[in-house]
Order: sequence, then structure tokens, then C-alpha cells
Amino acid sequence: MKRKPCVAGSFYPGQKDELLKAIERMTDSAAAKERALAVIVPHAGYDYSGPVAGAVFSSVEIPKTVVILGPGHRDIKSLLAVQREGSWLTPLGESAIESDLASLILKLSPLASEDERSHLWEHSLEVELPFIQYFEKGAAIVPVCVSYETSYEDLEAFGRSLAAAVRAYGRAVLIVASTDMSHYVSQKTAEAQDALAIRKILELDARGLFDTVRNRGITMCGFQPTAAALVAAIELGAARAELVRYQTSGDRTGDFSQVVGYAGIRILPGTPS
Repeated sequence: MKRKPCVAGSFYPGQKDELLKAIERMTDSAAAKERALAVIVPHAGYDYSGPVAGAVFSSVEIPKTVVILGPGHRDIKSLLAVQREGSWLTPLGESAIESDLASLILKLSPLASEDERSHLWEHSLEVELPFIQYFEKGAAIVPVCVSYETSYEDLEAFGRSLAAAVRAYGRAVLIVASTDMSHYVSQKTAEAQDALAIRKILELDARGLFDTVRNRGITMCGFQPTAAALVAAIELGAARAELVRYQTSGDRTGDFSQVVGYAGIRILPGTPS
């Protein structure tokens, strides 16, 4: 299946030239880049969260294979919906599904299901793809849509299986976890709540992130894919995490009464070079 874009022209420009100009404004092609195991990036409209996503993608090497984990904002059939074959389209072109890695994930994770339909109207993965295409035109992807019904135990098991699949695949892979932070709270509340979640990510504490979001009532929509990505990254040798950028919709609009928070984080191996 060729998955057509569902939010081109709304979340981001629908024409190639306009989209390229928008990404160029939000990224720095000359920025120093590090090899990352995973990144955490927001998925709102580019006018709001694009500069945060752009800063993160500018700061890491994009390999030829990228696994994108995003939350399902609608009910989906599967706990972890994987598209195994086909491609995804954006105004910047076509990105193939990396079927070998997708098949390994499905083989090694009993919780994952081949389910392309769950991706048809979900924006959380799609909005990351133009950034990936911009920095690595030939990158292939594995889309994974994560149900809000996944428990921590589910996420931990899947994260371990994802890491095993990446090791068996044997080539460089970047894991992208797509999430926004607090939704529709004051700037002060967003900054306080998001700091709690961000601290757990920076501590590489997947369980702590899951429990903090649940116990504190933080409206971080992608905390489940983020937890799974953390588990996988730790299994693959993650040693540190860095906050690249944080802002809210209020920083873009000037309205600080009800904001959405956006954090950009990279998960890195070893010690700084």
C-alpha cells in the first residue's frame, strides 16, 4: 500500500516548494551532528512545534533506516500496529517501508501486529517524515502506531523486542518517538509538568516516565511510544540523553493561557566525543 499523506496542507505545507522552504527555516544543515540511538520529537503543526523537531533532526545523523513510533489519537485495532510493506508519500517524495526490519519486529514481538489501516488517518508519524526525507532522501521507514491501551509491561516487552530486531537487522537504525507534551494548560503549568516528564527521559527511566505521566495526570500524548523507545535505546547501549529544545505553543502565538508543550530530546550512546 502507498500510504497517502492525510495532513499535508494542514499540519505542514502541501506543496513541495513551500514545504522545503518551511523545513529550511526550521533546521540547520550546518549544525554538528551526532549518532543517536533515538530521538523524541513533537508532532503538532509546523507553525507550532516545527522549530523543536527541526532542531533535533538537525543535530543527529539520519541513517538509511528509521523506525517511527507514534501514539494512536484514534482507537486502533492493534496494541502495536506495524506496516510491513509498501511506502509512505509526502510532498517531498516517497519513502519505502523497510520490510526486512518490519518483519523482524513482527517476528520477535508477539504484541505487534501487521496493521496498515491503523496508520491511514494518524498524523503523529506522518509529520516527522518530511524532516527525515529532507536530511536523508533515501531513508526507509518502519511505522509503528502505539495504542493508548498499552501497559508499561507491554511497552517494556516491545522495547526489548524492538532492540533485538535492530540487532538482528545489523544496520544503523534511528528510533523516532513522536509526542507532544502537556495539552491546553497554562504556560506555568505546562513548564512545571513537562519538566517532570523530561527529567525522567533524561534519566533514561522508562518506568519512571510512564508512572509520572499517569500519576501526575500529565497530558503527554506520546508517553507510551516514548517509553518503548527508551527501553529499546537502553538495550542498544544508550548512556545519556540531552534536551535539545523546549518551547510551547505560547512561545509561537503569544497566548500563554492555554498552551501545548513541545520537547526535543536525543538519546545517545557512550560519552560525548
